[in-house]
Amino acid sequence: MIAKMSKYDFVLYAAQSEDFIEKLRGLGLVDITTTGWEPSEEDRQLLLDIEGHAKAAEFLGTLRAEGRCQEKAEPFASGEEAYEHYAAAHQQATALHAEIGRLEKAAEELRPWGAFDVERTQKLADQGIVLRYFFTQRNTFDKQLAEWSETYTISEVSRTDAMVWFIVVAKPGEEVTLDAQEMKTPTMDIRGAERRIADAGEKLRALDTEFSRVAASEELLAQHACSLKERLQDVRVKATAQEAADGTLIVLEGWAEKETSDKVDALLEEYPNVVYLKNDPTPEDDTPVKLKNGWFARNFELVGDMYARPKYGTMDLTPFFAPFYVLFFGICLNDAGYGAILALMGAFMLYKFRKPGMMRRASWFATMCGLSTVAFGLFCGSFFGINMSAWFPSVKFFDFQGQFFSIALVIGIVQILFGMTLNIWMTVRSFGLGHALGQLGWFIMLVSCCLAMGLPMAGLAIPGFTSGSVAFYVAVGVGAVLMLLLNNPKRNPLINLGAGLWDFYNNITGLLSDVLSYIRLFAIGLSGGVLALVFNTLAAGFVPEGSGIVVRLLVMIPILLIGHGINLFMSTISSFVHPLRLTFVEFYKNAGFEMASRNFDPIRKMNETNE
Repeated sequence: MIAKMSKYDFVLYAAQSEDFIEKLRGLGLVDITTTGWEPSEEDRQLLLDIEGHAKAAEFLGTLRAEGRCQEKAEPFASGEEAYEHYAAAHQQATALHAEIGRLEKAAEELRPWGAFDVERTQKLADQGIVLRYFFTQRNTFDKQLAEWSETYTISEVSRTDAMVWFIVVAKPGEEVTLDAQEMKTPTMDIRGAERRIADAGEKLRALDTEFSRVAASEELLAQHACSLKERLQDVRVKATAQEAADGTLIVLEGWAEKETSDKVDALLEEYPNVVYLKNDPTPEDDTPVKLKNGWFARNFELVGDMYARPKYGTMDLTPFFAPFYVLFFGICLNDAGYGAILALMGAFMLYKFRKPGMMRRASWFATMCGLSTVAFGLFCGSFFGINMSAWFPSVKFFDFQGQFFSIALVIGIVQILFGMTLNIWMTVRSFGLGHALGQLGWFIMLVSCCLAMGLPMAGLAIPGFTSGSVAFYVAVGVGAVLMLLLNNPKRNPLINLGAGLWDFYNNITGLLSDVLSYIRLFAIGLSGGVLALVFNTLAAGFVPEGSGIVVRLLVMIPILLIGHGINLFMSTISSFVHPLRLTFVEFYKNAGFEMASRNFDPIRKMNETNE
C-alpha cells in the first residue's frame, strides 16, 4: 500500500534556514521538495566527490579482499585528508596501469626481435647504415627471400609457424618495396620494455602503502562522505527555496507521513518564527511516494522499483503481482533441481545478510522463487532434465510439453482480467462509478465470452449460460451499452458511440497481443527443459561402451557441471526477465498503472539507517 502523506508549507526567515534544515535533518521525517534543481559547477564537483567516495569504498573492499592492505598502517587525521590522498594515489595508479598496458603491448611487438643494443643501432644509422624492421607471413617470406636478396641485404631474426621477422639493411632515405609489413624503428628492446614494466609495477605496489593508510581511515572517510551528502541536501533545498519579502523570508514545501506528522508538528510548534500550513495532498501536487507493505509484498518492491513506483492516490500493485511473479518464475525455470540450487543460494544469502535491508529482501526473493521452481518442477516431474517418471512410474506427473500451451493462455486471461478488476475498482474509488462504466462494460463482455465460450472448451459449462443462451446475449448487450454509450456520462451519446467503437477496436487488438504474450511462459519453460535433456544426452553419449562406474563419472560429471551450469545461468536470467515483462507491460497496462515522479526521501542524518 501507499503511505498517506501530509503536505507542509513552511515560511521562515532566510537567516535561520540553515538551523531549521538541520533540525529537520535531525528529525529525519520530512521530505523537502527540490523539484527543478539544476546543479552549478560547484554542485557538480560536490556530486563527483560523493561518487568518488562511493568508488573509494568499493576499491578499499577489493584491496582487502586481495590481501593488499598493510597491517598497522597509520590513519589520516580526517576523512577529507584521506580522500585527497586516495584521489591522488588513485590517479597515479590509473596512469601506471595505462603505462603498463602500453608497455606490455610494446613488449609483445618487441619480443620477436629479441635483445639488441639500441644505442649501437643509432650509431649505425649515424654512419649511413639504416636497419629497417619488417614482418610477414612465413610462406610469403620463404617464397620471396631469394628475389628480395638480389636487391636488399636481408637478415632473418626470428620466426614462428605463421610469421617471420627480418631486418633489411638500407641507406638513409632508400625506398624499400617488399610484400611485408614494416614497423617503426624500436626505441628499446625487449629487455628495456620488461625493465620499465617492472619499474611501473614496483611503483604501483608502492602505492599500496598510501591506500593502506586510506583503508585505516575508512571510518573517517565514510563520515566525510555522509557530510558531503548532507551538504548536497542543503544545496538542493536552498537552491529551490522560494524567496519572499526581498529575500528576507523563504518558503519551503515539505512532506511527511501522516502517521508520523505529529512529531513534525511538535518540532514546528517549538521552533521560533516559523509559520506553517498543513494540508492533505491534492491530485495536482507532486506528492512523493513511500510504500508500506507486509512481509511478502515488501520483498517484491525491488521488482516494482525497476519500473517505477505508483503515483500517489492510486493503487500499489505490488501485493497483487507478487504471487503471479513467483508462479511465473517457477513455470519458466521449471526444474526441481535448478530450483533447489536457487533456493539454497537464497538460504545462504539469508544467513549472510541478517540485517534488514535491500540484500535481505533480495535473499527472500531468491528463496521464494527457488521454492516455487522446486514445487513446479516436482509437479511436472523434472529434475536436472531427467524425467522423474522413470524413477516413480506409479506417479502421474503433469505433461508440461503436451498440456501447458493452452494453460499459459488461460493464466494470461486470468491475470489480465484481474488487472482490469483492479483498474475498475481504482477508478470507482477515485472518480465514482460513472467514470468506470466504459471499463465495466468491456470487462462484462470479456468475462461473459470467457464463461460462455472458454469453459466449454475445457469440458466445463455453466447451465443456462452458453454462447447461444439468452443470459449470454443479455450480459453482452449490457456490456456493449456501457462501453459504447455510457463510457463518459458527461458527453453526447453520439460522441460516446464513436469513442466507444474506437476503444473497442484498440481493446480487442491489444487484448489479443496481451494474451499471446503469455505463451512465453510455455516457450521458456520448454526450452530450458530441452537444453537440460540435451546436456544429459551429450554426457551419456561420450561414455565409452562397457565403461565402469568410475569412468562414467569421470566423463559425465565435467560435461554435466558445465552444461547444467550454463543452462541454469541462462534459464534463471530468462525466468527473471520475462515475468518482469509480463508484469510491467500486460498487467500494469490493464490495471491502469500510473507512475510517480519521485519517491519519499526525507532529509536526514546520512549515517543513520532508514529501512
